[in-house]
Amino acid sequence: MADSRINQINTISDLHRFNQVQAPEHPLISLLDYSKINPTSENNQLRWVQKFYSISLKRNILGKYRYGQQSYDFDEGLMTFFAPEQVISVQLAEGHERTVQPTGWILAIHPDFLFGTSLSQNIKKYPFFNYSVREALFLSEKEEKVIKDIFHNIQTEYQANLDRFSQQIIISQLELLLNYSERFYQRQFLTRKASNHQILDRLEELLEASFADQNSERSLPTVQDVAQKLNLSPDYLSNMLKSLTGQTTQQHIHNKLIEKAKVKLSTTSLAISEIAFELGFEHSQSFSKLFKSKTNQTPVEFRTSFN
Repeated sequence: MADSRINQINTISDLHRFNQVQAPEHPLISLLDYSKINPTSENNQLRWVQKFYSISLKRNILGKYRYGQQSYDFDEGLMTFFAPEQVISVQLAEGHERTVQPTGWILAIHPDFLFGTSLSQNIKKYPFFNYSVREALFLSEKEEKVIKDIFHNIQTEYQANLDRFSQQIIISQLELLLNYSERFYQRQFLTRKASNHQILDRLEELLEASFADQNSERSLPTVQDVAQKLNLSPDYLSNMLKSLTGQTTQQHIHNKLIEKAKVKLSTTSLAISEIAFELGFEHSQSFSKLFKSKTNQTPVEFRTSFN
């Protein structure tokens, strides 16, 4: 039976102890060589909550990671981003001989290191910290070199004699790392157009089914509900759609809603309140407000234009 304990990893020092590597050279930021870590596990199961950010680049990992509600098999080199206070699980591979040594790097950054800098708040704006493991970033060899170089620039800086410039130089490197990661994700969205178009088609089917549902208990579809049905995180889905179509998931939902509303207004004699209810609104005023914001007409004005 798998070990159900959740290890609490509060500090960078805790992380080093958890992975059985030597003590960190800096208390708030550290780059760990993945080939040297050796975490203690029971029944090949690891679970932990960490109180810091971590950015990982790994290859040849024998096992399955789980972050939030999603899991992924690490059979290729990829990059992942973990935010504080998330439960992370690893099911290590059993009965499998290691023919290739796992490699990679884990950059751990405690929030205290960011205190007083622009990145303290800005880091929350990078959406990939909310992506699930299965939405990891796949890098080309050229991209991987860029990331590794930044990792090592950060390591070189915190290993040097620290002075009043050290923190800002490292922060600048972290911002560069995150901005490159955002660029590479945009490239990934574009180079996976075929699979992304399939997701777009499935989204359209979900929305069509939702608005066709006559269940009196139904409500408006939400970004969270749609993303869950597509097995994607809300942020990843919205950013992928934005890259593909120029519109977020919420905008797609609103567009489908307005499309259905126009059909009902122009082809039926239903009252505005009845149409609002059929579309999933609790209050007709909310429907009318959204309709006008999208069409510059009230539902009544739109209906009148057809008479």
